Amino acid sequence: MFHIAGIIISIFLALLLFTKKSKSTADLILALWLVVISLHLLCYHLLISGTYVEFPYFLGLEIPLPLAHGPFLYLYVATLANQSNKRLRWFIHFIPATIAYLLLSGFFILTFDQKISVYQNSGVGYEKLLSIIRLPIIPSGIIYVALSLILLKKHRVNISRQFSYSEKINLDWLVYLTIGIGAIWLSIILGNDISTFLLVDLFILFIGYFGIKQVGIFTNRVQLIDTDTIKNSDPAEGNAPGLNSPAIGSEKAKYLKTAIGPELMLKVHQELTLLMQAEKLFKDPELSLDGLAAQLGVSSNTLSQVINTMEQRNFYDYINNFRVKEFQRIAALPENSQFTLLSLAFEVGFNSKTTFNRNFKKATGLSPSEFCQQEKIQLGNQA
Repeated sequence: MFHIAGIIISIFLALLLFTKKSKSTADLILALWLVVISLHLLCYHLLISGTYVEFPYFLGLEIPLPLAHGPFLYLYVATLANQSNKRLRWFIHFIPATIAYLLLSGFFILTFDQKISVYQNSGVGYEKLLSIIRLPIIPSGIIYVALSLILLKKHRVNISRQFSYSEKINLDWLVYLTIGIGAIWLSIILGNDISTFLLVDLFILFIGYFGIKQVGIFTNRVQLIDTDTIKNSDPAEGNAPGLNSPAIGSEKAKYLKTAIGPELMLKVHQELTLLMQAEKLFKDPELSLDGLAAQLGVSSNTLSQVINTMEQRNFYDYINNFRVKEFQRIAALPENSQFTLLSLAFEVGFNSKTTFNRNFKKATGLSPSEFCQQEKIQLGNQA
C-alpha cells in the first residue's frame, strides 16, 4: 500500500509540473524523473505482490532504470544551479541505460508466457546478461551523487561571490535531496530491496513536501530573484538602489572596457568605500554584485576582483560585514533601546534571524545577545 501511495504521489507531482505555466527546463527534468520513478515503483510493486503475471508487458522495464536516476539527479541539480554544460548533450548521460535496454531487446520480444517463465525461474537464461547490466549501477549512483554535491558546492561559492543574501537561492533543500538519493544508493549497495524502495517512497514524499514549501517548484511563482530587478530598482521604493548614484557621477562608464590594474583597482575600491559609507547600500537585503557594479559603472568581474583583493573576502562577507558594523552602531543608540535585536537586524539589511546570527558570530566571535551583554546594551525583550 505504501508503494501505491508513492506511485500516486509521484504521478500527481509530475502532472503538476507538466501543467505548470512557464515551465523551466528544470521543471521538465524533474517531471520526467518523477514519471521514471513512478514506473520503477510500479514495476517493483507488481513483482513483490506477484501480480506481474497479470501485467507481463511491464516485465524487464525495471532492470535498467537504476542507471537513469543518477543522470536525472545530476541534470536537475546542474540546471537549477545554472551549471549545465549545453555543449554536452544530455542524452550522453543516458547512454548506459539505453545500452542496457538494447541488450534486453531479446527478452522484450519474448511472448508474455516466456517472460513470466523467466521471472518465475529467477532469470534463467539471462544470468550473465543481468550481471553485465547491473555491474555499472552502483558506480553510476556514487558518481552522480558525488558530481551533484560538487555542483551544489560550486553554487554556494557562486552565491557568495555575487549576492549579499542566500535564503532564496541557496538550494539547501536540494542538498538534502541529494543526500537522500545517496541513502538510497547505500541501501542498494547493501542489497536490501525492501529498504531501498521504502526509501524511494519516502524520497517522493520528501520531494512533494519541499516542492510545495520551496517557492517556484510546483507553483508559478518565481523561485529566484532576478538581478535585473535589483539593478533597475527605484531608490524611492525603500533601500533598493537606483543606477544613477551621485557619488559616482560622470565617472560611471569609464571602467567598463578597461583592463583591471593596480591603479584602477585602488580607484574602484576608494569609490566603492565612499559609496557604501555615504549611501549604505548594504541595507538593501537583496543587494547583488551586478547591482553594485552597475552603481559604480564597472563590470561585476572587476568589482569582484577589487573586493577579493583589497578586502580579502568575497562579496557576501564584504556586504554582511557592513551590516554587522551598522548593527553595532545603531544598537548602541539610546533611541533604539525600544527595538528588538531582530528588528534592528532587518533594518541594517539582514533578512532572517539565522543569517544575522551566523554572520554576526563570524564577524565578531560573539552572538548578538552576547555582544549586547558585553557592551551593556539594552534592547527589546524579543530577538
